[in-house]
Amino acid sequence: MPDEPEQELELTSSLVPLFVITNGRALPPDHEYEHTTLVMAAQDAAATARTLSPEAGQVMALVTEGFLSVAEVAGHTHLPLGIVRILLAQLEEDSLILVRRPIPRAERVDRELVSAVLEGLKNRFGA
Repeated sequence: MPDEPEQELELTSSLVPLFVITNGRALPPDHEYEHTTLVMAAQDAAATARTLSPEAGQVMALVTEGFLSVAEVAGHTHLPLGIVRILLAQLEEDSLILVRRPIPRAERVDRELVSAVLEGLKNRFGA
């Protein structure tokens, strides 16, 4: 098909900055952040925060006052959630933020076991 003009490979402007923001890093497997994971700046992080990238500095500025969820950080910075997770992983590795992961949901209980316990309590204490 030599008659067709060659299409140029064009990177959209949204792809290049995101790659630059994370310095080409991917999310490490041991750093999983759910939407509800809470993050807060560490006590002595203010001095080091001046040397961060603008995006990481923006994240640090948001979390200095108290805990924010990962989803809130993404919303305030207008960055994609994946990029925010990578930035948070970098900040956590540098000990600049504290991370409070959500409490896992309780497993479903066996209804028969609960009924048997309730029946036993009724028999024992006469309710």
